[in-house]
Amino acid sequence: MQINDKNFKNKTAKVVADSTSKSNNAAVPIMKENNEVRSDRSFDAIADHFEKKVYGGLKGEIRLAVLRRDIFDYTAQITKNLGRPLRILDVGAGLAQIAIDLAAQGHKVVVNDISENMLAKAKNNFEKQKAAANSNDCNTRAFGEMTWVVCPYQQFEEKLNFDNSSVDKTDSDKSTKFDLILCHALLEWLAQPAAIMDFFDRQLTDDGALSLCFYNPVSYEYRNLIMGNFNLLDNTEYKSDNKTSLTPNHPVAKQQVESWLQDHHYYIVVTSGLRVFHDYTPLKRGGNTDPEAVIRMELRYSQQEPYKWLGRYLHILATRQA
Repeated sequence: MQINDKNFKNKTAKVVADSTSKSNNAAVPIMKENNEVRSDRSFDAIADHFEKKVYGGLKGEIRLAVLRRDIFDYTAQITKNLGRPLRILDVGAGLAQIAIDLAAQGHKVVVNDISENMLAKAKNNFEKQKAAANSNDCNTRAFGEMTWVVCPYQQFEEKLNFDNSSVDKTDSDKSTKFDLILCHALLEWLAQPAAIMDFFDRQLTDDGALSLCFYNPVSYEYRNLIMGNFNLLDNTEYKSDNKTSLTPNHPVAKQQVESWLQDHHYYIVVTSGLRVFHDYTPLKRGGNTDPEAVIRMELRYSQQEPYKWLGRYLHILATRQA
């Protein structure tokens, strides 16, 4: 798989045919592009593999450390400004670690994913953390409410409205939008990633913020250059086996994401790279043998140029322009 900006900049414009499959009376996109049928990816069948591969080691710890720093610094300031807990949506949440952390801080969080198995794992982790906090006599902070919505994001609004219809809430409660939306490692698994921007526009408050974390295609090329995997770079038809592989075949370039944000009137306030050097050091020596030192250095260089643009994932925090 050869990845460059030219290949990915206009992916969404190269649709040969577009059809939809229907579930619960809502449409989930299926695309046919260059004789390849694409649909939104669910990790339901490999939830255990996902948990172990993505978060079972230092890679996952680095990822969470960078995201927590970027997001928690922002939410602390906004919470202080608003004088209340935030209303937060995590779409394509997976194991929802950041969402659970935010609920532990007292925020009201809605968690969405297409995979029932992934959200079952997330909910189990949430209950364990909540129980541990409740048993700690020194804990004085109450967990915020968490709502779990299993469906493709395209069905989210309909499903959430249906679930709320049986609850005695005011109209203002039902129509409340979100102060912050998390969308982490989802864009690269969507058949039509650009379309989700309209969803964000509908769900965010006028001064809300969007946290986008996505696979960086430049890192794929750079790592294969370092490893000498020139055959993969020369083979433009190469595709990862996405039955088990967690390397996306259709990542979205940074420039494309930035253009979507500009078109939808978002202002970028933070950009970070996740794993800016860890994955490029197969020979572990010196400080690279100390996990705490690796995380410290990853945090240090994650927001410095040019290093941040080599991150295996990129994180952009953007606010809506008034």
